[in-house]
Amino acid sequence: AALASLRDCQAWKDAGLPLSTTSNEACKLFDATLTQYVKWTNDKTLGGLDGCLSKLKEADPTFTMGHVIANGLLLIGTGTSVRLDPELAQALKTMVEMSEAQPLTQRERLHVSAVEMFAEGNFLKACDLWEQILRDHPTDMLALKFSHDAYFYLGFQEQMRDSVARVYPFWTPDIPLSSYVKGIYSFGLMETNFYDQAEKLAKEALSLNPTDAWSVHTIAHIHEMKAEIKDGLEFMQRSEPNWKDSDMLACHNYWHWALYLIEKGDYEAALTIYDNHILPSLQTSGTMLDVVDSCSMLYRLQLEGVPVGERWQDVLPVTQKHSRDHVLLFNDAHFLMASLGARDTRTTQELLSTLQEASESPGGNYQHRLARDVGVPLCQALVEAESGNADRAVELLLPIRYRLIQIGGSNAQRDVFSQLLIHAALNCTSSARRNVARSLLMERDALKPGSPLTERLIRKAAARHLMQ
Repeated sequence: AALASLRDCQAWKDAGLPLSTTSNEACKLFDATLTQYVKWTNDKTLGGLDGCLSKLKEADPTFTMGHVIANGLLLIGTGTSVRLDPELAQALKTMVEMSEAQPLTQRERLHVSAVEMFAEGNFLKACDLWEQILRDHPTDMLALKFSHDAYFYLGFQEQMRDSVARVYPFWTPDIPLSSYVKGIYSFGLMETNFYDQAEKLAKEALSLNPTDAWSVHTIAHIHEMKAEIKDGLEFMQRSEPNWKDSDMLACHNYWHWALYLIEKGDYEAALTIYDNHILPSLQTSGTMLDVVDSCSMLYRLQLEGVPVGERWQDVLPVTQKHSRDHVLLFNDAHFLMASLGARDTRTTQELLSTLQEASESPGGNYQHRLARDVGVPLCQALVEAESGNADRAVELLLPIRYRLIQIGGSNAQRDVFSQLLIHAALNCTSSARRNVARSLLMERDALKPGSPLTERLIRKAAARHLMQ
């Protein structure tokens, strides 16, 4: 029954996005999968993402776009790679061979190549191919979403925004999922500091669809960036019933809620959110987003001097499995927080040495090339800070701070590294380096006036006679 409203072969053709299959069921299941990806939710009535993907394979095992969306979603989750997962490597090979043996449309061929490029770690080339699709087919939601996520991983904020700006006028209200394009666009606007425009679009999206968890998330970011703690807390509380069932993003929205509480210095309330929402979500899903949220939150609390008890021990079994992945440097840095927090030196060493190896490997993998200049010093700085070598941590972090955007993530997510640098600078022994703390605090205060967290740090600096 839930599939009834979804698009069959003819509907996709009418939309100018024909799919090479004769199975109406396969077309509808493709739509169901795409819809859940856009809404950040496993819809029980549709059988969830996994249910849809397995039924999709059954409906037409040779449907190339079915393989594209299945492999693409697995890869875009960044929890695995063809280097580590022989089954995934085989699935990609099958997809490519199948596409070569079939009379596909040019658009479908580009989709196959883009997923292949992404699998090889060549995110840039993958984005170029998705953009090529969008120039001719501006309402291809799969190309729009995949490129949006890949730009996010690359730290390409303007591209993330402009990619949607280029197609936005084509998404008329009669097109399925069009209201979600507002939310996708608003996120790119917010990350490039167009806060008013971003908020307007996110609110439009929410007036059309209050359960749009991604638009909620953009507004959470806006309040975060402007240090509007009271407004942010009220907004999360008010909207919670609308997004708490969006299982792929709910944990991340709770993380944003907790950030306001940490900012306020209400650590107990933040830990309550961690224990009730973030850790349980991590343990049931194991997705990378839930992993980085858990690590980031405990790490921020620790920087603030809050004892987190044995909580790192719960995160470690999940992160440990990924210490050799090196799919995203952003993920690596967060896995490292967990092994340091849990005092697991073996896992820490394994992560660092395999990252070093990856950074020296030839090839087109952007993350591996970036590891040498940015990833390795960042991870080394985390280790030095943990060992109490504040001066060395600052020495490693300061030269790369403006390059950290290249590891991807949002401005709010990367702020953990800015906080680390300030805390390390405050603990330095050399006075020249301690002055770094003062400079960074002045800058932070100018960018985000009225932040209680910055004010606490300034008081700390003043107590150490750094603010004269």
